[in-house]
Amino acid sequence: MHPIERLRYMARAGDVDTAPLIREAAGALGACANDPRALVMACRQLIDHRPGSGPLVWLSARMITGADARQEAWDAADMIERDTTVRELGHALPAGATVLVVGAPELSGAALMSRGDVEALVADTTGEGYGLIHRMHAADHDAYDVPAGGIGSAVAEADLVLLETDALGTNSALARAGSLVAAAIAQYRMVPVWLVAGVGRCLPDRMWDAMRDRVVSAEPWDDAIEVVPLDLIDRVVGPGGLQPVGEARLRTDCPVAPELLR
Repeated sequence: MHPIERLRYMARAGDVDTAPLIREAAGALGACANDPRALVMACRQLIDHRPGSGPLVWLSARMITGADARQEAWDAADMIERDTTVRELGHALPAGATVLVVGAPELSGAALMSRGDVEALVADTTGEGYGLIHRMHAADHDAYDVPAGGIGSAVAEADLVLLETDALGTNSALARAGSLVAAAIAQYRMVPVWLVAGVGRCLPDRMWDAMRDRVVSAEPWDDAIEVVPLDLIDRVVGPGGLQPVGEARLRTDCPVAPELLR
């Protein structure tokens, strides 16, 4: 299979973790590094296959705007693989806490797996939560399936609501459907809300707006991804640990690539 075709297949598979996706993308897109037009077309096609991946947008923008596209690709892949967000979140989770998550978040799930003393309430709003519950049960961790209609009651029982984003903007973040209601109820109940944003997820407004337009439709109640205002978030967790929301915004290291804004 041609590298680009293999990458398209991986991009369509929603269960592929970010690190192998970006490593594969670095190699496939690197083959186009000496042809700017072909590189832009390949980046657009891959983003169309995985429109909810902030790291893929971040990688593409770095390659398109960088002086050495191939080197930018490998640097980005290395940064994703060295991401310490899971470790920082694992350390920050309160001992013995009951934590509500939405769906099967990649980084948050890995952090929960590292903490056997933490109980997880998994709001399965899009049919993804079973995998995380199964992995936690296999590791003898406590995890409970929460139907979409039970999010409010689950928030009331939780010590912490943990949301995860693949695209953090200046004022909002993109997260799995159900995250908005979980955050809003948590604020009313005075339950802390943390947003997990790993490497490659902090985008400048123009790139974030374009990504939002790809994944949020005119009928957002049917979408798998929704917009969560940062006013509902208490802290952001990233490679630098637990931070105030304002400090997390300063992590943006994605250039604006006009070629991707369509």
